[in-house]
Amino acid sequence: MTGQSKENEASAELVWRDLDQKALDDAYDQSVYAANRDQVRERTDFNCERVRARLGKPKRLAYGPTPIEQLDLYPTDRPNAPVSVFIHGGAWLQRWAKDFAFLAEMFVRAGAHFVVLDFVGVDKTEGNLLPVVEQVRRGVAWVHRNAESFGGDPERLFVCGHSSGAHLAGNVITTDWSSLGVPHDIVKGALLCSGMYDLEPVRLSKRSEYVSFTDEIEESLSPQRRIEWINCPIIVSYGTYETPEFQRQSRDFASAVEAAGKLATLLVCPGYNHFEMCEMIGNPIGPVGSAILGQMDLE
Repeated sequence: MTGQSKENEASAELVWRDLDQKALDDAYDQSVYAANRDQVRERTDFNCERVRARLGKPKRLAYGPTPIEQLDLYPTDRPNAPVSVFIHGGAWLQRWAKDFAFLAEMFVRAGAHFVVLDFVGVDKTEGNLLPVVEQVRRGVAWVHRNAESFGGDPERLFVCGHSSGAHLAGNVITTDWSSLGVPHDIVKGALLCSGMYDLEPVRLSKRSEYVSFTDEIEESLSPQRRIEWINCPIIVSYGTYETPEFQRQSRDFASAVEAAGKLATLLVCPGYNHFEMCEMIGNPIGPVGSAILGQMDLE
């Protein structure tokens, strides 16, 4: 066998299910399957400015001691209103709450407070995912404790996450809240959009070049392995133009949650890619936005 033949054979070796290394890497690289990423981001940046012009600048509140541990609050004028906490994506890398203002108007107009968390990215933690998850959990616990101070109902707190933010939201709903001194049922419902729920294949992909996966991280931060901690209804959604792994991850997680006797709804959205799914979170007549409002008992 020639050297070239050996190289071709090695490159075709399967590393995860029916995927070789390149196919797996591509399956965790959204730009491969969604060429309009930059177009969508330009559109959402434009809409962020429009929403801030209509609603005003959000209230900026600190939920922790470090500068990044802050949140943007878009308040509604309805008294004792439910609260939706949004956890953004971005491949676990540093992004900013201000970039997701475009989602706020649907919630505020429907009568809910909308909170967007800022939190550290793995590019600031030497690749360690645990501080990222811990900050998000503390942020959600802070919102529960302080909801009444801004007119929110702490007994109607919901979470929503997109992409790596859906993975983080999955860790929120599988939290042992006793360590943070809040009730075990602070989250009353969650929508997980276009996320990852088992880190094993992610660890095998090129994302391991910047995320420091370990056996402990894989086990403790894979929501699919902590289903027993889920105690609220969840909606798991994905678009049919997402990568095959993001589609499979969503199907497998929803099936596992349902098999465990928990309340799980799988929402499949035909014709949407990964980045378009995020836009749909704030669209009240789209499949994702309408599902969120329904989960919160809002029109």
